[in-house]
Amino acid sequence: MSSNVDLNIRPGFDGLISEIANYVSTYEIKSDLALDTARNCLMDTIGCGLLALQFPACTKMLGPFVEGTKVPFGVRVPGTDYELDPVKGAFDIGCIVRWLDYNDTWLAAEWGHPSDNLGAILSICDFISQKNVSEGKESLTMRTVLESMIMAHEIQGVLALENSFNKVGLDHVLLVKVASTAVATKLLGGSLDQIKDAVSQAWVDGQSLRTYRHAPNAGSRKSWAAGDATSRAVRLAMITMSGEMGYPGVLSAPVWGFEDVSFDGEKLSLPQPFETYVMENILFKISFPAEFHAQTAVEAAVKLHNDIKDKIDEIKSIQITTHESAIRIISKVGDLNNPADRDHCLQYMVAIGLLKGNLVAEDYEDEVAKDPRIDALREKMTINEDKRYSKEYLEADKRSIANRMQIHFNDGTSTEEVEVEYPIGHKRRREEGIPVLENKFKGNLDITFNEEVSNKIFKLCMNQKELEETSVIDFQSLFVKNPIK
Repeated sequence: MSSNVDLNIRPGFDGLISEIANYVSTYEIKSDLALDTARNCLMDTIGCGLLALQFPACTKMLGPFVEGTKVPFGVRVPGTDYELDPVKGAFDIGCIVRWLDYNDTWLAAEWGHPSDNLGAILSICDFISQKNVSEGKESLTMRTVLESMIMAHEIQGVLALENSFNKVGLDHVLLVKVASTAVATKLLGGSLDQIKDAVSQAWVDGQSLRTYRHAPNAGSRKSWAAGDATSRAVRLAMITMSGEMGYPGVLSAPVWGFEDVSFDGEKLSLPQPFETYVMENILFKISFPAEFHAQTAVEAAVKLHNDIKDKIDEIKSIQITTHESAIRIISKVGDLNNPADRDHCLQYMVAIGLLKGNLVAEDYEDEVAKDPRIDALREKMTINEDKRYSKEYLEADKRSIANRMQIHFNDGTSTEEVEVEYPIGHKRRREEGIPVLENKFKGNLDITFNEEVSNKIFKLCMNQKELEETSVIDFQSLFVKNPIK
């Protein structure tokens, strides 16, 4: 036989793809903790999306591709009156919930925001429910939404435990696309084999680079990258359901597979089975709209605010001790060119916390950033790594996100050293954090809707049983609002 040929024997599906498809097809959600946490996640995620509607940079991304058009069974985008096809609906929902980087986070070898998957889940569930009713069938319920969120969180989060896509320059929204594709295909009625086909399509796509998250190119694409991933997931699911084939060896194929082309030849690992671990242990961003590795640093800065607010000009140095991932992702010097650049700068976020005793989304805008005291403080900061922090960041029973800070003055005196190892959104601080999360959600409802509607939505979302039994159509209808101008 000639050596100048390929051996064309089609393999079975890669094991990882089969594991994802089997999980989505057969796993039964029984964890009350996961369902309760998913409800809180839903509240927080939609609330963050409503808050994002206050920012024109976000709202310009929304709406139908052709202005004024509506489609049958159109997907509703919370806080607007848009009725979109499910692909654009997934983009818009995914865009608003991620815009301010202010809801849940998962930190491991890879980072990310599993709530991004809500873009695909809510879009598909709304579309299917309206179509069902038109055919005399029942709407899906919000229990299905919560279960789908748990599964998408689990796929994204477990794949992130030991597989570092950022180290090969790929963005974590790859995992959003994979997770959303699997769940969306199931919701569309896909069989086990169809879910495998669709997930293989997600892996075979060219994947987003992290360019837009890092100096010197940080920019606003990081705020709509999740919308892009969820919309692509819905498109791939729908293509598959039309009968399109899959690619069983997409991960492992020599030379042409994902592992050889995009993962430096390393094999993707699956360190534990898919269950409900990720949702149960998810991290919430409750106090500050700050990249999660900086949450505890900002909390420490806020604690020091009263000690230094009248002595800003007397500060000699600011010592920040942190973990390796924070240094790699958000420690930067030099000019900060836009809000997306600032909300991924550890030094900027700490400076705001020290100066104002708080940090809100508006603090990343140009009007605030032109305060010369911010850059003056940034120049006085020294960033160091604590190896223990870096180690415990990765330990399954800790998952700390630690920072500590001390400020030294020109006269030789210093503040106390303030250490915060676990942010308020950590599982270890759930009892303290959930009431704050609920208040955050109510505040975001209040800036969007009148008192009657805000109270109605809040009351529903606070009742686990009632929410789970609510139809997706009725839930989505509560969030319809006047067009965004």
